[in-house]
Amino acid sequence: MFRSIARVSAVLACAFAAAAFAQTSAPPAAPPPPLMPITLAGDAERGSVIGQTCTGCHGIPGYYNAHPAYQVPMLGGQNADYVEVALQGYRRGTRGHETMQAQASSLSDQDIADVAAYFESFKGEAERPRTLASAEKIEAGRAKATTCAACHGAEGVAAAPQWPNLAGQHETFLQVALERYKSGQRVDMVMNPLIAQLDEQSIDELAAFFASQPHLHNTEP
Repeated sequence: MFRSIARVSAVLACAFAAAAFAQTSAPPAAPPPPLMPITLAGDAERGSVIGQTCTGCHGIPGYYNAHPAYQVPMLGGQNADYVEVALQGYRRGTRGHETMQAQASSLSDQDIADVAAYFESFKGEAERPRTLASAEKIEAGRAKATTCAACHGAEGVAAAPQWPNLAGQHETFLQVALERYKSGQRVDMVMNPLIAQLDEQSIDELAAFFASQPHLHNTEP
């Protein structure tokens, strides 16, 4: 009887070991396909109504996110295609921010297109550059930003609408965004490998440079 029990135990152990091996040796999941702009015409007027929820944070000049502490991004004058890609990322979960994920999860493709059209069309004056970085630090960032210029433009104004304008964006937000690409909290096939090789100093210098270039503005109601 004891031998039978031993045999059964051995069989179960082998079965569990095989299952564990199968799990550990399984190929890694394929990365999600890259997000693309939504192929729907956006209605800026309808987007202004939906976007009232967004102004609770993005409509307050200099408003801070609590954890981690950084100024929420300015969206006035941002490219609609990029806003669409960003909101889809929060909706899909490849961008990590609980509040934004919750907000985006309830948006349809048409809602996203409309909100994006609203922010792109928002009229306002470019914010004056806000950074306490030294001229040397800004120039160091400018030199390192040559790699970014192909997509984001030499001065941080994007070469194509599916990429974000970085000029005039809050320095603290740019730092956090770059750090999240580096850690993988933001998933992007182009950005992840590029940012992975940057050290903390380079991230700070890039953020200081782009923040010092005027372009974006707040979306005050």
